[in-house]
Amino acid sequence: MDSCKVKCSYLFLIKWLYLSGFTMADWKFYGREEQLADLERVLERKRWFFAKVTGRRRIGKTTLIQQAMREIGSKQPVFYVQIPDSEPTGVFSAVNDALETFQVPTDRYPRPCNLLQLAKLLETMAEDKYILILDEFQYFNRKSYEEFCSYLQACVDRLAAKADHVRGGLIVLGSIHTEMMALLEDRTAPLYNRLTDTIELTHLDIGSILSIIREHSDSSPERLLFLWNLFEGVPKFYRDCYEQGVLAAERKTLLRRIFFESSSPLRSEAENWFLRELRGRYDVVLKFVARNPGRFHNDLVQAIREEGGSPDTQIGGYLKILSERYRLIERKLPVFAKPEAKRGRYYVTDNFLRSWLAALANPVSAIAFRPLSDLIDEADQRLAEVEGGALEKLAGQLYEERSRKGIGDFPLSHRVQGYWDKSDTEIDLVAVNEREQSIRFGSCKRSPKKLLSDVNRFKQHVERFLKTMPKYQGWTQQYVGIAPSLDPQQRELLIGHNIIPQDLTDLTLGLI
Repeated sequence: MDSCKVKCSYLFLIKWLYLSGFTMADWKFYGREEQLADLERVLERKRWFFAKVTGRRRIGKTTLIQQAMREIGSKQPVFYVQIPDSEPTGVFSAVNDALETFQVPTDRYPRPCNLLQLAKLLETMAEDKYILILDEFQYFNRKSYEEFCSYLQACVDRLAAKADHVRGGLIVLGSIHTEMMALLEDRTAPLYNRLTDTIELTHLDIGSILSIIREHSDSSPERLLFLWNLFEGVPKFYRDCYEQGVLAAERKTLLRRIFFESSSPLRSEAENWFLRELRGRYDVVLKFVARNPGRFHNDLVQAIREEGGSPDTQIGGYLKILSERYRLIERKLPVFAKPEAKRGRYYVTDNFLRSWLAALANPVSAIAFRPLSDLIDEADQRLAEVEGGALEKLAGQLYEERSRKGIGDFPLSHRVQGYWDKSDTEIDLVAVNEREQSIRFGSCKRSPKKLLSDVNRFKQHVERFLKTMPKYQGWTQQYVGIAPSLDPQQRELLIGHNIIPQDLTDLTLGLI
């Protein structure tokens, strides 16, 4: 990897963490109350710790550490370095550049030129009260770093043996789940059972996203769906829009500024942080799944082979790696199927990647050849199509979040999830309340008109479901129609069909 690119990529993060006062006046730290409290407790122990913080790229791992240190008023010295995906010489270069940036004196901390010296440097700095932060730690799960992991194990064990007298600590950040697991939780790994604390960051909950939108944009249901479909719960992306002054802008204005201009912050995000990691055939499979959601394994294999003109037999392996290693796609089983069921359909799990690959990538790539306004129109239209599936996902998450917070009119025991494999049944939401023996069926449509025209078909699907699952026939059964917005007349028509009307205003009420 180009050392200049490596240096540029982490210097911004280093300075951002180090100069913790660099925040825009009106932007706050949103959500993460539980994880923030956990990390604050770790930092306040004033003894050795070895913590792991994991989560997808841009999810806010570094920001969480920055906020925790600010909250407790920590005066301890900090050393942050982003580990490059390179051979050891690239790592030494990155570490040495970071040492210079943090003005770490050379007499006490000699610059490392081999893996043993690097491990000892970290040990010495921890003894001297440094909070050490190694970002993209998963890159040490390479054969060329086996010795380093053993050296680091010895250092960690020495520090743990005198934990009460060591005021520093080590925090490792990682964005690839399986590789972090292999480094730290595999029984054969040198660092197995050495962690003192583990924190996993997932997407911001919808209540936190609502706080962002209401403070910096209009809080219309359509706005929530548009932004959530693009960015889901990744705080960095919302902040990018805020800093560009378009978080409250019209859809096409936001798309132009964030994706289509030469200085757009997310124009190359997917390639730089996701697709580059995949190197080769993986990204072809990922793109195809994004643009053809819900396809079976055999269908995907055949279609990708035909499209690529190659009888490549590794596609099944690529699907497994994308699912298990990178967590970029998920395999959904038929409703009520056993975990070992073989028939599964594949979907991209991440909203940003799905929106990019299905709606934005092609228009952005054609900027040099077609009128910009036409490309933005095309991207906006494709996103509107993707938002149909996003509404179903958003409604399900809202039901879960409302139940978890004890608000709303339907406490959940669980949701029936998966895909419908028999009798052409298709129900967007099935919510179950075991205690009260109540089951709620939902139809989610981006267009209220389509919701109203689909009433009879929706009820027929429910009837087929109940015939297949007689357990629920004696339960209280409810129908709900969900759209981004519903006016009084549309609500009245739904009620006339014995369907509870719910829009995103209803479903977000009380979340913040």
